[in-house]
Amino acid sequence: MTPHPLPPLRRLALLAAALVLSGCASFSPDGGFGPVQQAAQERLGKELLLAKSDADLDTIDQRMAELLAQPLTADAAVQIALLNNRGLQASFQELGLTEAEVVQSGRLPNPAFVFGRKTKGDEVELEYFLAFNIARLIALPLINEVEARRFQQVQGATVMAMLSLAADTRKAWIAAVAADESVRYMSQVLEAAEASAELARRMAMVGNFNALQRAREQSFQADAALNVARAMQAQRAGRERLIRLMGLWGEQTRFTLPERLPALPEEPADQPDIERTAMAQRLDVQGAKLAAEQTAKNLNLTKTTRFVNLLEFGLSRKTFNEGPNENGWEIAIELPIFDWGDARIAQAEAIYMQSVHRAAETAVNARSEVREAYGGYRTAYDIARQYRDQIVPLRQQIAEQNLLRYNGMLIGVFELLADARVQIASVSASIEALRDFWIAKADLEMAMVGKAGAQIALAGAAPAPAADGGGPGH
Repeated sequence: MTPHPLPPLRRLALLAAALVLSGCASFSPDGGFGPVQQAAQERLGKELLLAKSDADLDTIDQRMAELLAQPLTADAAVQIALLNNRGLQASFQELGLTEAEVVQSGRLPNPAFVFGRKTKGDEVELEYFLAFNIARLIALPLINEVEARRFQQVQGATVMAMLSLAADTRKAWIAAVAADESVRYMSQVLEAAEASAELARRMAMVGNFNALQRAREQSFQADAALNVARAMQAQRAGRERLIRLMGLWGEQTRFTLPERLPALPEEPADQPDIERTAMAQRLDVQGAKLAAEQTAKNLNLTKTTRFVNLLEFGLSRKTFNEGPNENGWEIAIELPIFDWGDARIAQAEAIYMQSVHRAAETAVNARSEVREAYGGYRTAYDIARQYRDQIVPLRQQIAEQNLLRYNGMLIGVFELLADARVQIASVSASIEALRDFWIAKADLEMAMVGKAGAQIALAGAAPAPAADGGGPGH
């Protein structure tokens, strides 16, 4: 017995159901957060946590309490910032927003159902109409692929925001510790200046000091007091910046910092192939290259859908109270009479060439930036080493010799105090040079990663959710 073929309406309904099932998109288990966590672990050796519940916030608070219980190191400050900075957490939520758009792009649009009732005398006409957007069905895989690539761009931007926050926090910690040291040494200069000014006042009272000598000592005391005030303001500003980056408030802000910066390394890092290394690992260079490839794919999308962007398909059924029912189908398509889509093609080609030039510009700038950062790193190291190996030891030797001369009554107390002020000033300058070196090192590390604020995409990111549990772009 030969089976009867399905009616056209039923066959099309089954086809539509199959398309709906195949186009169902789902959310990924981690919301696209996995690649960001992986980047934090591989590039920084730090952990990330997506704060989505009170339990997550409690976990973060507990981890911060452990880190803040001891003098805050640079690595601990970076870890706290990555866990607790609310701006970074807000960036993480952007992943969920974009993933929702990706999932939405992978789902079929709802069909349109039209019901009509007409009367003509005693005759009643009922009309049923079910319409599907065929153009959307045809372009669905391509649209979903475009949205998936945009999701990777959001992941890349989130990674760059995370790495930028880590670099800013490290530099803020360096500046805060150096500011503490500067305040201590400036205070020592002020103490020496006050002692010198007081001695000058007493000697002037007994006629052993003229007005010019006393004015000089008083002027130095005033300058020293001004420098202490400036150093204390820099100390407060540096500490508050570090607090903001770590997202601390209340009792959390009472953390303690180490007394001094880490010692200068014995030798600077030698990186003869720094440009090639940077080209291989800079995220903005990789992202610019990927963006050009994505734009080329988008150009193919424009060519494919230039004539079917308004294609619609519909099923209709009419029933009459008198006479047989009417069944049928309809197709509506835009006729390319006035607009052949060549303007859109030209626009897409121009956008593609623009992305190619942007990628070349990014590579050129990246090479220059990494050379500049490495040059600054080496110069900062040379300056700091000069202070460590030459200037500070020589000042110490001069101070020791002057003390011997003072004990032998070859120089007076004012000469000894003046030399002590110069020695303390050289130590203060050495602190600033060491601070500049560590900041230059942080800048170099960031230059090897990419430029803050650059638009990047993670080529190796985990696929975003798509039909049948796969990633969009698969």
